[in-house]
Amino acid sequence: MTSIKSIAAKLFAKYIHQKTQSWAKNPVVTQEKVFRELIEKARNTRFGQDHDFDRINDYKDFAKQVPVRDYEELKPWVEKVVNGEQDVLWPGKPVYFAKTSGTTSGAKYIPITKASMPYHIEAARNAILSYIHETGKADFVNGKMIFLQGSPELDEKNGVKLGRLSGIVAHYVPGYLQKNRMPSWETNCIEDWETKVEAIIDETLPENMTVISGIPSWVQMYFERIQARTGKKVKEVFPNFELFIYGGVNFEPYRKKFESLIGRKVDSIELFPASEGFFAYQDSQKEEGMLLLLNAGIFYEFIRADQFFEENPRRLTIGEVEKDVDYVMIISTNAGLWGYNLGDTVRFTSLDPYRVVVSGRIKHFISAFGEHVIAKEVEQAMKTALDQHGGEVNEFTVAPQVEPENDALPYHEWLIEFGKEPENFDAFARTLDASMQQQNSYYLDLIEGKVLQPLKITSLPEGAFRDYMKSKGKLGGQNKVQRLANDRSVADALHELAAKG
Repeated sequence: MTSIKSIAAKLFAKYIHQKTQSWAKNPVVTQEKVFRELIEKARNTRFGQDHDFDRINDYKDFAKQVPVRDYEELKPWVEKVVNGEQDVLWPGKPVYFAKTSGTTSGAKYIPITKASMPYHIEAARNAILSYIHETGKADFVNGKMIFLQGSPELDEKNGVKLGRLSGIVAHYVPGYLQKNRMPSWETNCIEDWETKVEAIIDETLPENMTVISGIPSWVQMYFERIQARTGKKVKEVFPNFELFIYGGVNFEPYRKKFESLIGRKVDSIELFPASEGFFAYQDSQKEEGMLLLLNAGIFYEFIRADQFFEENPRRLTIGEVEKDVDYVMIISTNAGLWGYNLGDTVRFTSLDPYRVVVSGRIKHFISAFGEHVIAKEVEQAMKTALDQHGGEVNEFTVAPQVEPENDALPYHEWLIEFGKEPENFDAFARTLDASMQQQNSYYLDLIEGKVLQPLKITSLPEGAFRDYMKSKGKLGGQNKVQRLANDRSVADALHELAAKG
């Protein structure tokens, strides 16, 4: 029987859909309005004065006066904010810092302001409403919803609260969802992941779960534990489970495993959130890609990925992009990030409306499980292990092993061509893994949470990488072996060559 709540959800979904259409059909005008509001609001900030915002009349002025910067380059201003100064990147002080794992120098503190915070909440809500409007399915609003996320307990730094983004967002669950939302606050605050998962299962098993949300690798572990405890498929435990919401990593490698654990297919919604902003959500079950949020306090620029490392690559605005081209996404936001290189590359699947898929990172990385491992980290780990255990390495690459044999836990495979093997191979591997955990908090969480097992080394014969590069027509010159990849294309090719001898 249709409930009043589901009828209300459909009506609200229709209203939000109409609002969304109004800006989605006017993308250039919408972005121009956001741009002007951002410049006007930040005119008298330290950053605005340093970059002559008073003299910015249009986008061309902005592109001349505000260079593209990554976090490290923006850090001098961010540090002033972290130290408690006001009116630096945005008027006043932020309400939060989202603390994330830094790529080059420890933790990153991403400001979240009073102006930017509501958009994080609205986007997640609108993604669900968009699904309701398109499919007509709304009965799931009567059931329980679980959000697997970080602890909502926050620290404080110079009067500004800080924590992980998912923990911050947990403080903003709308009132009409509070009774439906799981797990309990107390369970959400458990730091040890294995203990937390068991507590979540205790709470959710008796409930009518209809929506489950989280990073695929964490949710997969939750499903596996449910199956181990009950001996049943998820569809038998939660017969009304209808919708899986995820973001942060590509779901495709997990899809078959998920459907096996659940026992049937369920609809899914992909989100593109980050500490720096909520950029897109899947607005259609029929079309590829996620709707780029052009009215959410974020001004977007795009640089072709194949031109990004040139001297002065062309910066494009929304009206200038093309389909099926990889672009580095640059953002300026109402949280005070200006000309900020997010590091993600996107590809447009549609220009009416503007929809994107996340195609990767401008620098090679591994994030098959949400770990965001970069080249600098694996290279530092290798140096540490060689320093401690001796040995010589000709070449190496790292790849995720998402589906190991015999239902073992996934892991990172290090394919190494040793010039001289270390004295103690096992100790060498342990040091590599310890260094990765020390450098990368996401990787540490995944190891401690038993989502990943420690890395495994595959020792390759001498000449393996040379043969691989030759097979690709990339031997010599400026060609480099890809240090790490988010898929197994390089790793599998190396295994194949090694097997041929």
